[in-house]
Amino acid sequence: MDELVILFLLALNIILIYLLFTEIRKRGKIREEAIKKSRLVLEGKFKEQLAPFLPEFGFNPTDARFIGSPIDFIVFDGSSENNIRRIVFLEVKSGESKLTKKENQIKENIEKGRVEFRELKI
Repeated sequence: MDELVILFLLALNIILIYLLFTEIRKRGKIREEAIKKSRLVLEGKFKEQLAPFLPEFGFNPTDARFIGSPIDFIVFDGSSENNIRRIVFLEVKSGESKLTKKENQIKENIEKGRVEFRELKI
């Protein structure tokens, strides 16, 4: 009888050790994924700041103003020549990232002409 109890407790310990090991491994993978995502976010923010100096930017870097959120840049195309031809809202994306819901809403409002200029005198 005592041997049966000892075998049962031993089997229970083995199961508990296995479950603990599985949980530790799962947490390690979650931590690795979090670190990977964090690196991708930092890489994206770095690329946003570098964007005006890349050949594919397509505008004079001095015409661009970094906003960051919800849109990365507003480009006053021609500002450096004292001849603003157009104003461009520019969102920088890297890899396979897509516009967020808010960024899409901004894009739609611009495309539908729901943009205005106001002056606030204080």
